[in-house]
Amino acid sequence: MKNLYQEAKNCFLTDDPDEKLELSLEIAGAWNSDLLEWKEGDSVLNDPPLQLKQPGHPDKPVLVEVSKLKNRGFKSVQQRASLIHALAHIELTAVNLSWDSIYRYRHLPKEYYDDWVQTAKEETQHFYLLRQSLRDMGYDYGDFPAHNELWQMAVTTADDLMARMAIVHRVLEARALDVVPFSVEKFRSIGDSKTADSLVIIANDEIGHVNSGTRWFRYRCEQEQVDPDKMFFTLIKKYLKSTPKGPFNREARIKAGFSLAEMQELERLDTAYKQERKIKNMNR
Repeated sequence: MKNLYQEAKNCFLTDDPDEKLELSLEIAGAWNSDLLEWKEGDSVLNDPPLQLKQPGHPDKPVLVEVSKLKNRGFKSVQQRASLIHALAHIELTAVNLSWDSIYRYRHLPKEYYDDWVQTAKEETQHFYLLRQSLRDMGYDYGDFPAHNELWQMAVTTADDLMARMAIVHRVLEARALDVVPFSVEKFRSIGDSKTADSLVIIANDEIGHVNSGTRWFRYRCEQEQVDPDKMFFTLIKKYLKSTPKGPFNREARIKAGFSLAEMQELERLDTAYKQERKIKNMNR
């Protein structure tokens, strides 16, 4: 019987996106059919995790700094394709993140691996949806440059499951809960209902993905006997240059496991930031 962790590692290290995505779905199917072994609790694993730093990646897209990327928008087909390309790259990165979270973190309840296998499967399906939209526009994955900030933060938080769940999933991934609904309306307004419908599927699934991050963040907080609401902002201060900026989709974030106290603090910090900027602009 094949081992879940080894299969996750193989998928993570696969360079070709088509092969990676096909393998991702195969592993998810095998896991859901109870065809992969795994060990829980304090069992000694035969293959302890390596400290993998980079996932397998094709020659394209070229990875650049965020500052070097052109502004995306909705005015032209190229701008819209660039936006969809950016989302597709995030989804492929999320596939790598899911398999890395399975391979890297051991001795967790089976439900943890259930969550991230399901997330890997859905992120794979999201990539397929977005790639089809790209092809409908006359482009394909790799035609635009992309940035690697999401994965870089995954590396930064790799040694701490609590931080990985909080920062990668509850800050960076959660941003999709706020911005994707706006893109849905924009694509509908220009008559691209197919892309809009794909984005609705993605937005709904992302609530579950962020909720998985919330669940295992709080699981670790409970193990370490710390207040999760306070710890969330402690980790933001430790790993990020600034707090997340609004507007926030409160309804979606509550569904994704954010507490009312967390939402109130996020909104308070956002309001304070905007007021500070307003004062600075007035004094110029």
